[in-house]
Amino acid sequence: METENRVNFTYMGTSYGDVDDDSSAFSECNSDRSGEFPTASSESRRLLMACVSENSDDLIRQLVADLESCSINDQKQAAMEIRLLAKNKSENRLKIAKAGAVKPLVSLISSSDPQVQEYGVTAILNLSLCDENKQLIASSGAIKPLVRSLKTGTSTAKENAACALLRLSQLEENKILIGRSGAIPPLVSLLENGGVRGKKDASTALYSLCSGKENKIRAVQAGAMKPLVELMADFSSNMVDKSAYVMSLLVTLSEAKTSLVEEGGIPVLVEIIEVGTQRQKEIAVAILLQVCEESVVYRTLVAREGAIPPLVALSQSGTNRAKQKAEALIELLRQPRSGNAAARASDVSV
Repeated sequence: METENRVNFTYMGTSYGDVDDDSSAFSECNSDRSGEFPTASSESRRLLMACVSENSDDLIRQLVADLESCSINDQKQAAMEIRLLAKNKSENRLKIAKAGAVKPLVSLISSSDPQVQEYGVTAILNLSLCDENKQLIASSGAIKPLVRSLKTGTSTAKENAACALLRLSQLEENKILIGRSGAIPPLVSLLENGGVRGKKDASTALYSLCSGKENKIRAVQAGAMKPLVELMADFSSNMVDKSAYVMSLLVTLSEAKTSLVEEGGIPVLVEIIEVGTQRQKEIAVAILLQVCEESVVYRTLVAREGAIPPLVALSQSGTNRAKQKAEALIELLRQPRSGNAAARASDVSV
């Protein structure tokens, strides 16, 4: 059962509670950030003119027709051009979707050609930036192919599939569907093994998807706590805030608390309270409060890590919420602990 004392924050229009200045911890997954594709000069001029033209409808209709061509080269070129048309010009996103591009693009995501798959994923991502397109994309069957691409695609396809799934998850009804389609384990894998951008995209997608208990369970079972602890411990990763916010969602589950302790998360969180930024300290103390609230064993472990002195300092100089949470945690840690509980704490592997 989830506790009432959960960490709270708002991101991309969804409220998760009461931590200050949290949304800036995540950069939104915007249109694809990879380089443009080389094209023949005549095609480049045609595409450039379409991008600046007020009337690109004819070109869009032709490109949609090319998506359904029998020629893989025609499909690839059309998907690439649609991707670029939708990248920076918002009005084109709606035009392209209304012209019927979504279903053939979804089909391309399942292509055996890695480049065609990548172009299809990225075009869908760019179209999903338009709120009006999100339900159409989901109802056109994009979620399962995006999850497959997240598992097996190129590094760019994986990153852009994570971003596209994030966009679709902004519709509440899609979150469980995305989780049930198998997205959580490959997102955890991307969080652990991806590059800098992949880790950021995976954490942002997990942050959105794990607002519900069902996906939290999936994330913990997929081993999310290990990479989250590792990223929190690496101050050079620029992932301390992001990973801590995802963790704050998961630790409402008892199995997540157990995993956090087993992965060595307690000393990491105490270190954050000692040397982190004000925001990092606030989220770290909130996580430790969740962990300790119902467990004498975990309180003993936290106290043994030397948490009380930095918590006292935080209670005097932190944000208002950090002060309140630090004071509450200090009170818990100073409560008498029975000898049996203390003995059991010595048996916990950390």
